[in-house]
Amino acid sequence: MHKEILEDIGERELINRLAKFMPKNQIKDDCALIQTKNNNLLINNDSMVENVHFNDIIICPKDLGWKSVVSNISDLLSSGSKKTIGITVSLILPAETEWIWVEELYKGINKALKEYGGIILGGDCSIGNEKIISITAFGIQGEIELRRYACKPGETILTTGIHGLSKLGFLIQNKTSLNENISLKKRLVRKSIEHFCRPKIYPYFLKNLIKTRSNKKIKRIGCTDSSDGLFQAVQDLAIASECKAIMNYAKIPKHKDWPKGDKWDEYYFFGGEDYELVFSLPKKWAKNLCKLDKNISEIGYFAKGEPAIEFKDNDKNKLLKNKPFRHF
Repeated sequence: MHKEILEDIGERELINRLAKFMPKNQIKDDCALIQTKNNNLLINNDSMVENVHFNDIIICPKDLGWKSVVSNISDLLSSGSKKTIGITVSLILPAETEWIWVEELYKGINKALKEYGGIILGGDCSIGNEKIISITAFGIQGEIELRRYACKPGETILTTGIHGLSKLGFLIQNKTSLNENISLKKRLVRKSIEHFCRPKIYPYFLKNLIKTRSNKKIKRIGCTDSSDGLFQAVQDLAIASECKAIMNYAKIPKHKDWPKGDKWDEYYFFGGEDYELVFSLPKKWAKNLCKLDKNISEIGYFAKGEPAIEFKDNDKNKLLKNKPFRHF
């Protein structure tokens, strides 16, 4: 009899099956919420694994330290964290790892914490066959809760920043052969490598949400980040919120030098590791926010229906045949 392996069931199904060992609804968001007397705490854990997420050719240890912190704080922000308290760092390293590699890693970690807040609270070290950096981040829940399951039909889908750049940066760093007929402009190359090695996040996002909120009674909105790609982010929101996402390809924000073509659309929607926020708001609120922050763009809307993604531009629905990133 065939035994199921993780490659067969995939990451999402693995998480769904693990849910039976946890309290109800514990897997609906990346962050866990702990209620305390004074502040509600948000807790997130993310890991970077050698030869899955990084290697010494495509990223230096200082940039890796930065990126490991940003990937965690991005999840805190996408749940509505107003402040990062700190992180714990667990390392699994081969015995032959040079000290300078570890030192540079921690310099990058501290640089990101200095930029976005928080301190190193502790951690753990162990020996292993490959390098693994596992970080747990602690934040304080802000006034507005951001949850994947809070999107509603009729709301506008928005995103911060531009997607696809990190994927292109990875391909460039990995010296992957791209389309020979396309000559990438230097500023696109530079920006893509920067997005891959030193991604940025939006610490003032929650303040801008509060500043532009037209209805003060709204305390919860739908949101996630695009660590697994724009398509996966929108799909996660649709599934968790039980509604259909209609995306407008013509409104998708792209870098001015981004090439055209099916392959480049695939990089854009399925690349991942951009750490942009993808969320939904009532129309008036969305309009106010876009007016305040020009880096935020409307990309579609949610409608009643079975959880799914459709493109308003029918010829772009062929994109949906692509598969999001899988860890297994």
